[in-house]
Amino acid sequence: MKLIRSIVYIFDRAVDLFAALGGILIILAILIVAFEIVVRYFLDRPQIWVMDVTETILLYFTFLSTTWLLKKNGHVTMDILVNRLNQRTQDLLNIITSILGAVISWALVWYGAQVTLDHFQRSVYVPTPLRLPTAPLLIIIPIGSFLLLLQFLRRAYSYTVRWRMSFK
Repeated sequence: MKLIRSIVYIFDRAVDLFAALGGILIILAILIVAFEIVVRYFLDRPQIWVMDVTETILLYFTFLSTTWLLKKNGHVTMDILVNRLNQRTQDLLNIITSILGAVISWALVWYGAQVTLDHFQRSVYVPTPLRLPTAPLLIIIPIGSFLLLLQFLRRAYSYTVRWRMSFK
């Protein structure tokens, strides 16, 4: 039991660290875009790297932060009908959606890892002025999706426990 608590603690800290890193990246993207506005429109010196860097930041932000958002139940939900159901039925629906989310996350992990490895082996570069290698850009997809998969499974488990308790 102590080992499981240690693993959960480490997982939670990793999720929090990734979310904080995602927040720092968004602030960096804001500063980069503001810089581009100033140099483009006031100094007539547009920068060719801004688009590549901000696109990469948005990709990393998404996969760094989504697990934390799920952990906090912060994703947008359409719960008008669900809120009218009893708690037991809501828990069952949450179990089902968590399992579906885990399956989709697994697909992202699997295919994301395959594509990343393929791009690494073939030394694929983004066809833009910076010519960034794609493998380091894509690696965040299977990593972030794996964390999301674990959080969906954790969520499914907690709803399953609550659902089972409702029969007692």
